[in-house]
Amino acid sequence: MDLQTGFDGIDQQIVAFTPQHTNPIIACCNCGKPMEANGLAMCPDCIRQSVDITEGIQKSGELTFCKECGKLHNPPSHWLFAPPESRELLAACLRRLKGLNKVRLLDARFIWTEPHSRRIKLKIKVQGEAEGYQNTLVQQSFEVEFVEGTAMCPACAKSYTANTWVASVQVRQKVAHKRTFFYLEQLILKNHAHKDTVSIEEDKEGLNFFYNERKHALKMVDFLSGIVPVKSKSSEEFISEDSHTSKKTFKFTFFVEIVPVCKDDLVVLPKRVARSLGFQNRLVLCNKIANTVHFLDPLTLKTGELTASNYWRTPFDSLATSKTVTEFMVLDVEPLGPGYGNLQLADITVARSSDLGVNDTTYYVRSQLGRILHPGDNVLGYYLVNTNFNHELWDSLDHDRVPEVVLLKKSFPVTAKRNKGRNWKLKRMANEYNERQVHEDTLLQQQGKRKDDSTADRQNRDYEEFLQELEEDPELRTEVDLYRRFVDPAENDNADEDDEDDDVDLPEIDLEELKIDDGEDDDELDNVVKDQEEVTETKKSTK
Repeated sequence: MDLQTGFDGIDQQIVAFTPQHTNPIIACCNCGKPMEANGLAMCPDCIRQSVDITEGIQKSGELTFCKECGKLHNPPSHWLFAPPESRELLAACLRRLKGLNKVRLLDARFIWTEPHSRRIKLKIKVQGEAEGYQNTLVQQSFEVEFVEGTAMCPACAKSYTANTWVASVQVRQKVAHKRTFFYLEQLILKNHAHKDTVSIEEDKEGLNFFYNERKHALKMVDFLSGIVPVKSKSSEEFISEDSHTSKKTFKFTFFVEIVPVCKDDLVVLPKRVARSLGFQNRLVLCNKIANTVHFLDPLTLKTGELTASNYWRTPFDSLATSKTVTEFMVLDVEPLGPGYGNLQLADITVARSSDLGVNDTTYYVRSQLGRILHPGDNVLGYYLVNTNFNHELWDSLDHDRVPEVVLLKKSFPVTAKRNKGRNWKLKRMANEYNERQVHEDTLLQQQGKRKDDSTADRQNRDYEEFLQELEEDPELRTEVDLYRRFVDPAENDNADEDDEDDDVDLPEIDLEELKIDDGEDDDELDNVVKDQEEVTETKKSTK
């Protein structure tokens, strides 16, 4: 800035002038509307009306849905689950529009239509360069209409023929109860191993899984081999052959047999197996089933694992199961040395509950339950005094060294509160019952040839025993997903009225071990938590 003095003696300031350039306002060459000059002499509205960037894009189409399962046909041969107004359905519609890849997709959404109209409409917004107008981007919207057609997917089409499946997995265990399959069912649900099954059918001795592809059946066989000790074999059946392509069709069947030894079974080991596991006593308990069979010597606390391959090399059956246990009363407990976990050796004096008040016969037993049992408790065990078993391995034992009683686990009374007032539940698979077996049971009961309960009644009792086993075994609960259950207060009140002895300390499951079911109402779950906390505080104050 410079100051200069004029002729009149007044200081003057010289300021630099910088002109501002603005776009001139001109009239559109088409409609005459005033607009800023953009090099085309045409306003954006006239450009948009004179140019259609959606001209080469498909505006209509047809979608094919399966009329049985509702899946959408994705050419050439894939069928996918696409609910109405879902992301999967929107993506499938956009993929079918030819010419859409020439422009830029900005937005796409559904337009509501009547469900019975069998029409699907989309509103799509795109952006692209106007043809004939260089460096000019145009944004336009348009609608697309799809007509819904119906067909039948190959899986549903097979259901109307004799060949409804390609591969099946038959799981069997030759035991008198179903507790192993209840445990297996929970492991399958937890790992989602049943997602590829076409159907699941219950059989007298196990379960049948059906699949549309052989690889899915092989995947299930590998899963079963990793969680329980099994042996498997496969077979195939020729169905048909295409004379033009020489393509043959087979049905594949995989037979999986689970080791017929269950948890809490009393087992006599063969000499060769006992020697390989390091057991001095051949009469042991099965205390766990995983991908191997775990045995426990109740006299020494020694444990051993037997793999499935070694078992099937020299197979053997259980001597007795938990169905044949006897209830005893604990009179005295004398611990012997250290232990581990819940196991500790102890000399325990017991008497049969049925002998109390009748005679004074007692039994002095060495057992692994030293940390669990106290005088006055009830305990379940195998009563071996004057017992005859039709078992070859039992006959080979030295009966002078066989204990009179083998204690198994602590016994809890079965009360109405325990059966009805549970604050937890399990998920179940949707099994199809074997109609042939149900029909045979019905005929036998009508003819009076079956005096015992039906198959359904026996399964209900086995399922209740499995639930009680979950309550009593914290280690087993870690392998199963337990869910919170809403308990009606009136149900608890009725259970309390039915209980004769409310002072019994029954095993319970804490809320920290329970998961929330996706189908449950949040308000109901909050009520469950509050009620459970109130019950816990009441018990603590009472004690």
